[in-house]
Amino acid sequence: MVKQQSRVWIGVYVIADLLTTFAAFALAYFVRFHTDLLSVTKGVNPFTQYLWLLPLILLFWPALFYLHGLYSLKRLRSRTDELFSIVWAVAMGTAAMLFVALYARVYYLYGPPEVSGRYEYSQLVLGLFVGFDVFGLALVRTLIRSEREARWRRGLGLRNILIAGAGQLGRTVADKFIDHQELGFRVVGFLDDRLRGEFSGHRGIPIVGGLDEIADVVERMTVDSLYIALPLEAHKRIRELVAFAHREALDAKVAWDYLTDVSIRAGVEDLDGMPIISLSEPPIRGWNWLAKRIMDVVVSSALLLWLAIPFAVIALLIKLTSKGPVLYKQQRMGLDGKPFVIFKFRSMYVDAERDTGPVWAVSDDPRRTPVGRFMRRFSIDELPQLLNVLRGDMSLVGPRPERPAFVKEFKERIPQYMLRHKVKCGMTGWAQVNGWRGNTSIEKRIEHDLYYIQNWSLGLDVKILWRTWRAVLHKHAY
Repeated sequence: MVKQQSRVWIGVYVIADLLTTFAAFALAYFVRFHTDLLSVTKGVNPFTQYLWLLPLILLFWPALFYLHGLYSLKRLRSRTDELFSIVWAVAMGTAAMLFVALYARVYYLYGPPEVSGRYEYSQLVLGLFVGFDVFGLALVRTLIRSEREARWRRGLGLRNILIAGAGQLGRTVADKFIDHQELGFRVVGFLDDRLRGEFSGHRGIPIVGGLDEIADVVERMTVDSLYIALPLEAHKRIRELVAFAHREALDAKVAWDYLTDVSIRAGVEDLDGMPIISLSEPPIRGWNWLAKRIMDVVVSSALLLWLAIPFAVIALLIKLTSKGPVLYKQQRMGLDGKPFVIFKFRSMYVDAERDTGPVWAVSDDPRRTPVGRFMRRFSIDELPQLLNVLRGDMSLVGPRPERPAFVKEFKERIPQYMLRHKVKCGMTGWAQVNGWRGNTSIEKRIEHDLYYIQNWSLGLDVKILWRTWRAVLHKHAY
């Protein structure tokens, strides 16, 4: 039922996105060629010629929006994140259209003029289209979200949920529905035997009866769906409740209490018809993994080419001011806890840890060279990690990699520490742009790393990169 409810709203968003995009496209053409705002010097191509791009919009936009998480109905996602995702998706879609149009134009370059000219498009029209589309999509999505929330505040279209079990698991299930009201569900009560008389309710949700009273409660409260949140040792009772739900045509769901201890989403696999629950699913996989990897390769390659001359100057300064290699190589822990060699510009004197062993760097660290102090201030020493990104050891954005000695200490002391290794480590991350960088609270860094993993999207990656760049420009640690 949750999936069915979600599909309805996803369909609304897909249709609204396509209609808005087509309207933005038509408006861009009208503003460019049929108003006095912009002068026309090269003639006016008919709008029917631009309609050749419509199939590409119908193909690219839903796919790109899906890859950027714009059809994931998450209440906790901020509107800023959604806007970044919209900008990124529209820009990539427009670039893809330009590429296809350019290919078609070259292919038909030596054909009849009426054919080769069909694939000529005004760059200004496409530029206006990007602006209009981003604005229109953000506005329409805000209106849809507001309308959904207004309907549910009025009690329209809500589906009633009954939760069997008022223990910690049942309360967690209730919290999920309360915190995700965008799905349109209302928890009407708990069923529980043990807590009756000593449980006054949870977030306004009362116990409405015992487990044996389910038939009366379902009839009295018009229940649409039953969520069973009982401990595994109550398997006999769980089977009875499932059988009742089937007899009454209720939508039945069973929440497994072990999953409350897992921070990364579980997945269900099929083993010759037998459902198997995987507790170690990679959080970024499939098309999402491919999109993130493409961004890593494109951006890291472009930056390495752009920074080639500055890198040479920095290398020369390091060589002239201190003995030792230009690059500092160090072992770090990466994806799935596998070690790799990280590259950095050497900012300390050779054998700086000979007497101390692995220790955290501190402000005004006496082990730093004069050039190293400058590089550390602007995080320039981290830039060679673009090579690690290009090689696939790291990503542009992700949890920062730690040294094996620190990983061994932290995984024994901090619960769920190793979950951060279910994604590639990054040059920058959500913890770093929120101030948890270097020798700061490891618990806070883990908290932010897990938030990033659970809420990942390309839009969030772009937001983190932008905040990192802005922090570097303002000359303070991010």
